[in-house]
Amino acid sequence: MSRPVSPFRRRPACARALLAGAVLLLAAACAVPAPQPAEAPGAAETYAPLPADGATLYRIDAAASRVAIYVFRGGSAARFGHNHVLAVPQLEGAVRVPDGPAGAAQFALRFSLDALRIDDAAQRAATGGSFASARSAQDIDGTRRNMLKSLDAARYPEVVIRSLAVHGDWPVLVADVAISLHGVRRTQTVPLHVERGDGRLRARGSLAIRQSDFGIAPFSILGGALAVQDVLAIEFDLVAVGAD
Repeated sequence: MSRPVSPFRRRPACARALLAGAVLLLAAACAVPAPQPAEAPGAAETYAPLPADGATLYRIDAAASRVAIYVFRGGSAARFGHNHVLAVPQLEGAVRVPDGPAGAAQFALRFSLDALRIDDAAQRAATGGSFASARSAQDIDGTRRNMLKSLDAARYPEVVIRSLAVHGDWPVLVADVAISLHGVRRTQTVPLHVERGDGRLRARGSLAIRQSDFGIAPFSILGGALAVQDVLAIEFDLVAVGAD
C-alpha cells in the first residue's frame, strides 16, 4: 500500500510512472490564476485596535484561546492524500463591550498566515478519524511551503476579522463579520455562545468558508486528481481578559 501524502506536497506518491506528468501538471496548476469570486468582493481591511471610550475593553488571551482550521483532501485520488489541521497560536485582538444591550459589542481580530501551526501530532490525534495519522517533519515542511504559496502569504500576510453588527442577547449572539483574506473582504454571519464573568469573556462557535470566495485557487496536482477541497471548517474557543 502506498504511503499517504499531503495534497499540498509536490511529489509523485500516486505512482512512480506519473512522475514527469505530475511535475508538468503541478507547474501548470501553480501558473493558473485564481478564479474570481462570482460577486464583487470588498477591498481588504487592515487591522485597527478598538478604543475603550468608556466601555469595557477585553484583549484576546492567545495562550488560553484555541482556533482550529480543518483542510480536507479531495479529488479522485483523495485516498492517497492527507487531511490537515491548522492551529492559530498567535491570535491578536480585542472585544469592546459598552454598558447596555449586547448589540453594542464590537470585536476585531487578526493573525499572520506564516505563524500557523500545521499538523501538530497531538492536535491530529485529538481530532481523530481520518485526521489522526502522524506526519513527518519533512511532509509538514512541504505542506507549509505550498500552503503559503497557494495563499500568496508574502503579498497578503494577515487575516483580519472585524464585527460589523451583533444581534441576539447574552449569552447567545449572532455576529455579522467582515473577513479579510488574500486581499479580499467578505461578510459572513457567525453564531456565538459568549460567557461573561470574573473580568473575562469566552466565545465559542464555528464557521465554514470557501477559498474560492477569496480568489484563492485550492492547491491541486495530477490534473486535480489529488487536491485540497475548496471548503474549510473553522472551530474556535476564544478567551479575552479585561484590559488594564
